[in-house]
Amino acid sequence: MDIKQLRYFIAIVEERKISAAAKRLHISQPPLSQQLKSMEEELGSKLVERSGKYFEVTEAGKTLYKYALQMTQLMEETKVEVKEVGAGVSGTLMIGVNTFSVTNLSKIIQQFQEKYPKVTYKIQQNESSILCRLVRDRAVELAFIRLPLELDDFSVLHLYTEPFYFITSKKQKSINHDVSLDEIQNYPLLLPSTEGLGVHYLILEAFSRFQLHPHIIGECSDITLLLDLVSANFSASIVPETVLKQHKEYPIHAHRISDTKFSTPIGLIWLKNHSLSRAAQNFIEFFKEGGISNHNTAFPK
Repeated sequence: MDIKQLRYFIAIVEERKISAAAKRLHISQPPLSQQLKSMEEELGSKLVERSGKYFEVTEAGKTLYKYALQMTQLMEETKVEVKEVGAGVSGTLMIGVNTFSVTNLSKIIQQFQEKYPKVTYKIQQNESSILCRLVRDRAVELAFIRLPLELDDFSVLHLYTEPFYFITSKKQKSINHDVSLDEIQNYPLLLPSTEGLGVHYLILEAFSRFQLHPHIIGECSDITLLLDLVSANFSASIVPETVLKQHKEYPIHAHRISDTKFSTPIGLIWLKNHSLSRAAQNFIEFFKEGGISNHNTAFPK
């Protein structure tokens, strides 16, 4: 039996007459009678019996009718869900997020969820280089990363360029101007991230470019602990602007670093020459339409 035969049988049971069922199904009576006979032969059971002008359903027919309703309903639900996934209305959106991520990403996802309420999410946080690998491995479809990286395998949507800030405890005297790397190289610095990855590399590369030798006392990949240590006057640090926007409550001074080349582009990437789910395509379009605002707000010193 196939789903069409089950629909035929449902109509016969509910209309109780071949003529009425055929009219409901917009087919002629002989093919419908033949389909009923074929089902009975396949199942080896009488499904309906004539009682005067109408059919009465046998016990076997009642069992088939019960499951036919369930199966046709499941088929309809399957069709709807497949269409919704194909249109990006539902499905799973798999996103990778850099450890120091887009400031208003939560707001953007919330707005996307309001437009596509049936979409579910798989969000992984990691360093940019690792996120690139996850995209290549199709563990995530999209990733927000810090540039520059080798991106030959990826399509890139450039979002904005983010400055870095020199941060010290409120116990330190505030500096009333933007600072240079030369001015801060002698401060005891606790660097964010991990050696060889992400922000850590960008900071060291900036000092190296100016042939400066910073006084680095350590590194800390836990940004909350790093800010706690800076607040306690254990050290100073250098962080991207996003960190300050995410942690406004800390008692720290934040001084923008004046060297114009000391900044980092943020981008949304996905794998070239590979199909994206419709949910991911919709998210990219949604992001392009909405853009990212309020990323150039300077912080008070």
